[in-house]
Amino acid sequence: MTNASGATDKPSAGDPIPPKCAVIEVHVGELKQLFNAIDPSPFRDKDLDPKAEEFIVGWAKDLPRDASLALMIDLDREAGLPDEAAVLRGAIHEFFSQRAEAYRRRLRELFRVGRTSLLIGVIALASAIALGDFIAGLMKGSRIGDIVRESLTIGGWVSMWRPLEVFLYDWWPIRNEARLSDRLAGMPVRIRYLNATAPDAWKGDWPAVSPRGERAGGEAQARVLNQAN
Repeated sequence: MTNASGATDKPSAGDPIPPKCAVIEVHVGELKQLFNAIDPSPFRDKDLDPKAEEFIVGWAKDLPRDASLALMIDLDREAGLPDEAAVLRGAIHEFFSQRAEAYRRRLRELFRVGRTSLLIGVIALASAIALGDFIAGLMKGSRIGDIVRESLTIGGWVSMWRPLEVFLYDWWPIRNEARLSDRLAGMPVRIRYLNATAPDAWKGDWPAVSPRGERAGGEAQARVLNQAN
């Protein structure tokens, strides 16, 4: 997976790229290389290949947070089905939408754990302070009593480390990932055809059917595939 900067006069299809837009460029031989080969889901629900995801997300993170994003796929073949760019855009947008929702679920779970940890920590701290004062009172005037009280107080504050970690440090990287996924889920997607392979190479590539063909059912898919072959 490498970035490419092919000639601007190459044939292309898909969303128009707005001016002053930060373009993420990906160069592949076939569209199916962008997706996880072992994922059995229909192509609209397929996960991106981990390397493709890492490449796109990593490039996006290097760009300013307020930059408008776009994705340009440099493809080593000629154009295939008329709506393959729309199919690709839908699959990519769906993947990053699900990624954003997954990070939000993770954030909600983290806050739930944080609230529970905070309650436990406050109870432990209050109990440690109360117990330390009680022991120090029983051993009034004894240095050992003071040591026990200070030890219990320190232990009580140590019990607060987890909620403090959650609410001070752990939540904001997850929120940033969710926001980045939202930006990627809304970016324009365009395919630039480099015509580096033989004609009709698209017949063995993904997607093999259009969204209309998929919605039409299994028989319609078979007809389109037979026509392609």
